[in-house]
Amino acid sequence: MLAPRWDRVALALALGIGGGWAASLLQLPLPWMIGAMLATTAGSAGGLKLAMSMRARAVMVAVLGVMLGSGFTPEILERMAEWSLSLAGLVLYSAAAGGTAWLYLHRICGYDRVTSYFAAMPGGLSEMILVGTEMGGDARIISLSQSSRLLLVVLILPFGFQFFLGYDPGTRPAVGLPLAQVPLSDLAVLTACGVTGFFAAKAIKMPAAAIVGPMILSAIVHLAGWSQARPPFELVAAAQVVIGTAIGCRFAGTTLRMIRRAVAASLGSTAILLGINAAFAVALHNALDLPAAALMLAYAPGGLAEMSLIAIAIGTDAAFVATHHIVRIFLIVVLAPLAFKVLARARGPGAPPRARG
Repeated sequence: MLAPRWDRVALALALGIGGGWAASLLQLPLPWMIGAMLATTAGSAGGLKLAMSMRARAVMVAVLGVMLGSGFTPEILERMAEWSLSLAGLVLYSAAAGGTAWLYLHRICGYDRVTSYFAAMPGGLSEMILVGTEMGGDARIISLSQSSRLLLVVLILPFGFQFFLGYDPGTRPAVGLPLAQVPLSDLAVLTACGVTGFFAAKAIKMPAAAIVGPMILSAIVHLAGWSQARPPFELVAAAQVVIGTAIGCRFAGTTLRMIRRAVAASLGSTAILLGINAAFAVALHNALDLPAAALMLAYAPGGLAEMSLIAIAIGTDAAFVATHHIVRIFLIVVLAPLAFKVLARARGPGAPPRARG
């Protein structure tokens, strides 16, 4: 793939920084990510030629991975057994949520079986686009459906926590020390975790390698007691801007009509997924006495990086949330294509109808 033009990346980042700054002045929840996402989505819808460097995103996602790994403490090892049932519940959640959203997109929105199946899966955005396209789905619809759902989830959950659970973004302390106050030795350790973890995960083709590899290596370092450092908050804020900007840039090159139709369809599927998400969170909270907010984020049909950032922002257990999302991504990426092939064989030969519109 060709690298995006630097001027389009620069314009997107300028919009993202401006949007994040405005959102921080308004004290919106998770301001740097949400502000950047809204500004670049508006720019994309308005016809601006925007792009995001996937290398820059990978670097910032690796920073987030190191940040998440630093949240794994020896005390967490004692609590891992408490997570076993909620982790097992992800299998049932993925089947129930994905199946219900598939029926909605296929029966109500008129997407063909392949496209609606991979557009409905709650996780593994890039993987679902690739696999769905290979199996005959409409890459444009899958991409827009997954991207617009991610946008909606990132918008809905922080505001939901603010209005219904009393989260006050103005009272949250900054994550990490200022860059100037972090010792060089700690920066070296954190950088080594990010770089080594990323390339090691890429080498073994681990899903979501940019965040999972650095997170695992950082967790090992922090669990072993070799470091207690966290990435400086300037880098965490920059990661929010880049990740939010990347979401908005997914809509670049699409017409306003296409975006409007994708978002309209995603409103229904997102409502279905979040409704099932909330039902599982409440049930597991009552059964296992785990925090409801952490469960809501752990089961949320959003991205690992985005949901982890929300967890950090509201002060809930980011390690718990990240661990569940890693397991969910693995389940979706591995099992969803296999399940589709089994269902296709059971249905018999024959090409699915094309999506309408």
